[in-house]
Amino acid sequence: MIDKRLISLVKESRKYIAANVFAQWIALCANILFMYAAASTFSFLEKGIYGGYAAIFALMCASGAVVLRFICMRLSSRFSFLSSRTVKKVLRRKIYEKLLRLGPSYNDHAGTSEIVQTAVEGVDQLEVYFGSYLPQFFYAMIAPVTLFLVLIMVDWRAALVLLVCVPMIPVSIVFVQKWAKKLLSRYWNSYTGMGDAFLENLQGMTTLKIYQADEARNDLMNQDAESFRKATMRVLTMQLNSISVMDLVAWGGAALGMIVALRHFHSGLPLADCLLVILLAADFFLPMRQLGSFFHVAMNGMAAADKIFAFLETEEPLEGTETETDGTSLSASHLSFSYDDTREILHDVTVKAEEKCLTAVVGESGSGKSTLASLFAGEHENFSGEIRIGSTDIRTLSRRTKTDLVTYVGSHAWLFAGTVRDNLIMAKPDACDEELIEALRRTDLYDFLASQQMLDTPVAEGGVNLSGGQRQRLAMARAILHDSEICVFDEAASNIDIESEEKIMSVIEAMAETKTVLLISHRLANTVRAGMIYVMDHGEIAESGTFTELMEKNGLFRKMYDRQMAYENYGKESA
Repeated sequence: MIDKRLISLVKESRKYIAANVFAQWIALCANILFMYAAASTFSFLEKGIYGGYAAIFALMCASGAVVLRFICMRLSSRFSFLSSRTVKKVLRRKIYEKLLRLGPSYNDHAGTSEIVQTAVEGVDQLEVYFGSYLPQFFYAMIAPVTLFLVLIMVDWRAALVLLVCVPMIPVSIVFVQKWAKKLLSRYWNSYTGMGDAFLENLQGMTTLKIYQADEARNDLMNQDAESFRKATMRVLTMQLNSISVMDLVAWGGAALGMIVALRHFHSGLPLADCLLVILLAADFFLPMRQLGSFFHVAMNGMAAADKIFAFLETEEPLEGTETETDGTSLSASHLSFSYDDTREILHDVTVKAEEKCLTAVVGESGSGKSTLASLFAGEHENFSGEIRIGSTDIRTLSRRTKTDLVTYVGSHAWLFAGTVRDNLIMAKPDACDEELIEALRRTDLYDFLASQQMLDTPVAEGGVNLSGGQRQRLAMARAILHDSEICVFDEAASNIDIESEEKIMSVIEAMAETKTVLLISHRLANTVRAGMIYVMDHGEIAESGTFTELMEKNGLFRKMYDRQMAYENYGKESA
């Protein structure tokens, strides 16, 4: 079971595998020398020879063989470690580089949990494949031939019987290979599926508790766990049955060779030769038997390799080479998009955000406005139509150029565990403290952080130790530091208090005076000062114009605005 794709993918491991096989072969030769010395010693004793140069020489050979075998086995372990380390380093680097090439759109092809499990557990399984299985595979081919060449000069009939019985072990391996491959494929599918469900439930634990849906989710998780348990038990049953068959073949073949040697001993075979055959008979089968043990682990690694290759062979979006644009306006022309083939999310959408202008996209929930923002941010690549910066198609721009030109801030911008400085500096690594503090002043965070530890204020994972408004304003400060020509704000002022919303909107409006700003908002009052408003309905542009123009049309926008104002004023009127 040799996967040429896998070996060619990790070429650096070949030299360690070859060195490992050579070290094991030298250890085998040392073991043959030791067994020969032991058989000769017994022969001397049987003849009544208790000393002399021959006995001393045999003892020296045995001692030297033990030392050589010890050194070779240590070297074999070292080469196994080096091969495994190389494999983990190379494969994880390739997975990481693939993620970078896929960019923000990687989620279109695989879930985050699946990628993490593949990069961690999957690569660990391949560590055994390269560090143990492959060296053992080649050594198991060489060892029986070496032993046969040695024993053929001692008792050719016993040597032939032993050699003929050896291939029965790989035959049994091949017999279970197809069965094992199917079982392990189901095992890995069950494993990654359970991991996805676990991560989703963990991230949504608060929501599940609020709606008291945690028990139902617990039942589903138990079902997934039971499916995984059954898949695991099937794999273990297959492995146990396979190992039992290999043990029967190995020890049965060794016993048969010993029986032949003993029969020939009665026919005149010297005692030393008979003992040598008996002592080395098991060594014919042990390498192949060990290979059988590694085979099951290797099969698990091969199942993981299928997932690794499936990810590495994912079609990548064409990487553009352009590094400049003739303008910084952001536009979409006849843009259509769907997450799958069942339902189109956007249909023939044409919008344009002009330079030094605030452009807003509004609509009911599910109208497609956030999907449009994610396309502008480069989170998805499989769209039809055109997205342009200036007159340059975004597909022709290099990824670095796109990230330099466009900053995306969503309603749940992620904050990393560390400090305020750590979260800001990623937007501008060479920024000095004065620049960081100025960004905090502009987002009205300075006073709060001054009462804490300023730039060294701790930030927990996801910013959970900050309020919703503080998290969003810190994300805004980071966007200010990035200082890109185009900013896309997707509900950046939602789910926070009115005071924080007003401060964030003032920052957005100030940025629109010098940059291209696209605002996605459910609250229509935030679009009053927008230079252009696009109203989306069921994935299409229903209306467009300024706030005044849309109000005068008495269309969808006016109905949405009046309804929102009625809701907002209801509490005030009651008070």
